[in-house]
Amino acid sequence: QVQLVESGGGLVQAVGSLRLSCAASGLIFSANTIHWYRQAPGKGREFVAVITSGGSTNYADSLKGRFRISRDNAQNAVYLQMNSLKPEDTGVYFCYVRRASDNYWGQGTQVTVSS
Repeated sequence: QVQLVESGGGLVQAVGSLRLSCAASGLIFSANTIHWYRQAPGKGREFVAVITSGGSTNYADSLKGRFRISRDNAQNAVYLQMNSLKPEDTGVYFCYVRRASDNYWGQGTQVTVSS
């Protein structure tokens, strides 16, 4: 059973930073591409960042330069470092992995950025 557990969210003032973590179990972690998505209040879920098994990364265009995704295969964890946060970054942040035809999502962690 694949499980993804996010943590690290909270309330932060604008221009502050947060580091989110995603702990994975039930899969060969190092072999999987892991994504971060987010969902703002009243909006759909949107792509944030992705890291492949080889460590290649990609980001939503609007987040390049402020967010950084990384992974620690020894800890079965993926991280999202978020800097220079803005109120529009507020939302629930999810990690996601796709294996064959199955999609796995964590429960999400709430990030609230106050102005």
